[in-house]
Parts: sequence; C-alpha cells; structure tokens
Amino acid sequence: MIELAQANKIKVILCSVLPANSFYWNTNIKPADKVVQLNKLLASYAKNNAIDYVDYYSEMVDSELGLQKKYGEDGVHPNITGYKVMEKLLIEKLN
Repeated sequence: MIELAQANKIKVILCSVLPANSFYWNTNIKPADKVVQLNKLLASYAKNNAIDYVDYYSEMVDSELGLQKKYGEDGVHPNITGYKVMEKLLIEKLN
C-alpha cells in the first residue's frame, strides 16, 4: 500500500499500532509482545524508506504494555481522549 501510494505521489505517514495486552472478546490471545515487535518493524521500515512515522504507542502505553484506561476503556479502542492524543501527535508531524 505504501509503495502504491508513493507511486501515485501520495505522501505517506506510517503510524504505530496502539498498545494492547488483552482482547476482551478473546482472553486467550496475549498481543502485547506482538504489538511491540510489529511497532519495531513499522518504525524500522519507515526509517529505512524515509517515511514519516508517528509513534502513538509510546504516548499511550501503560506499565503492563496495554492501552492506558484514560485513553480507552476496553483496552483496545481509543476513546475521545485517546483520539485527541493521537490527533496532537499527528498534527505535530504534519506541521
């Protein structure tokens, strides 16, 4: 998708995956370590390909590698407060 966007002269901004240490709909899945690894891959890809990268994860993670409750009550999806944090970080990158 990134290469297709760039081929069509669309500026790409790659963003991290939000933290999550459990999924309420399937408590057998423990995603925290996979999210950390995925974000490392995304950041590396962005750096190696001169693509702007926005790190939501670091701003929104709690001590248990999950989404801070103030940013999303279910631990996965951001609420209005979470989206405001994301908006601030994205606007900083856009400017």
